[in-house]
Amino acid sequence: MADNEEIELLDLIAPDFVKTLEKRFKILQTISLMEPVGRRILAEDLDLSERSLRTETELLKNQGLLISSKSGMSLTEEGKRVSTQLSNVIAEFQGRTILERQLSQKLGIERCIILPGNSDRQSRVVDSFGRRLNQLLGALLPAGDSIISVTGGSTMAQVAQNLSPDLSKNRDLLFLPARGGVGESMQIQANNVCAEMAEKSHGHYRSLYLPEDISENSFESLQNESSIKSILDLIYKSDVVVHSIGTAAVMAKRRNLPSKDADEIVTKKAVAEAFGHFYDHNGKLVYKVPRIGLHIRDLDNIPYVIAIAGGESKAEAIQAYMKNAPSHTQLITDEGASKLILRDNP
Repeated sequence: MADNEEIELLDLIAPDFVKTLEKRFKILQTISLMEPVGRRILAEDLDLSERSLRTETELLKNQGLLISSKSGMSLTEEGKRVSTQLSNVIAEFQGRTILERQLSQKLGIERCIILPGNSDRQSRVVDSFGRRLNQLLGALLPAGDSIISVTGGSTMAQVAQNLSPDLSKNRDLLFLPARGGVGESMQIQANNVCAEMAEKSHGHYRSLYLPEDISENSFESLQNESSIKSILDLIYKSDVVVHSIGTAAVMAKRRNLPSKDADEIVTKKAVAEAFGHFYDHNGKLVYKVPRIGLHIRDLDNIPYVIAIAGGESKAEAIQAYMKNAPSHTQLITDEGASKLILRDNP
């Protein structure tokens, strides 16, 4: 496999070769995110004519990299292997590392990882978030015991499906909910995300069965309950926190907030939500859901903080939240969100 310098040399003497390589890699990559996918939809997504796309896909099919069926085109095992191996080479050549550095500087955080695609239109991009999280945790976590606290949500539920048993090699992983919350749909509750992550990675988990929207009067007394306190003590000792970032309108509806509070969120123009905190475009806190578990201020004491959010629809929310995020945050996102954020004026 040619390294980055070799590809740059090829570009100097045969630019058409590199352009063809990039185009065919993009086709393989997009099919992997949308498969099975028909030619017309694929052509629209890639902004190619169906005639041009047919020529390229026939060549890739003859090379044994993709197959066609009544439901559409899919990658073969060889196609998946080639696409994966080309990914890092192409990413380097296209300067994704430069974009990642620019994005992290703009957001004021330690690191950004930009993955191909737009999760608003390609749901399997979120699967790639999960695989990248698996790789990142594998690189960050030492051998031995580690505590990983996670939030709930639809993105996190899908991410959890993509952890793998190799993460527990020489490690004993304990997954915990970052906060209590049983008001949401069962599948996306933090407790369920923990259980799924533990199952996929061959780790362990513990649950925290508490309503997220409790009254202020109940807050202190519940925190002192022995069964709850034992879990909270572990949560505050987390080695890693993995969380998503939501859009304010969606999260206000999901949390079934009283109409008065929901109206306040709208009136104050909240655009982002994380850990029960709602922020406006400037990152100002406009509403807070009383809750037991981690607060954003607690993240300063957690060695590794990983945020996961993507899609054009999350761009504004990501920017607003990151004005409050700890500086050592690492963000896993996609091209859909990152291009909009970098396009905005500083």
